Amino acid sequence: MGAPLYVDTSAILRAVLESGTSPEIESRIQAAPVLVTSRLALVESSRALARLRALGSATEAQLADASRALDGFWTRCELWELDRPVCDLARVVAPATNLRTLDALHLATFQLARQRLAGLELLTADDRLRAAAGSPS
Repeated sequence: MGAPLYVDTSAILRAVLESGTSPEIESRIQAAPVLVTSRLALVESSRALARLRALGSATEAQLADASRALDGFWTRCELWELDRPVCDLARVVAPATNLRTLDALHLATFQLARQRLAGLELLTADDRLRAAAGSPS
C-alpha cells in the first residue's frame, strides 16, 4: 500500500482527463490509503471541463464520463476547506515561493494537512508547486 497523498488539481485532471498517459500518477492514486485535496480542486476541475466544452476539445459524452470519474474521485477524498488558516498560510507562502494564488492555496492546504496526517505526500503534475513544496514527486 502506498503513502497517504495530497492530490492537487493538476494530478487529478491528468489522471481523469488523460487516463493512461500518466501511469505513475494513476498507480499512486490507486495505492493511496488516504487521499486529501482542497475543495478548491472541485472548482478548478469544473472550470477545466467548462473550458474543454467551450473550446470544443471534447465531446459531450467524454465530458460526461470525465464528470462521473471526478465525482467518483471526490468520494475517495478528504476535502479540506479554504478556511482562515489555509488563507493565512497561503498569504505567506505565495510571495516566498513565487507561486500563483491557486497553487499557493494548494501548498498551504498540503502543509496544514501534513501536520495532521503523518507521512502525507504531495502528488502534483505542476513542477513549480512540486519545487515549492520541496517534494520529489
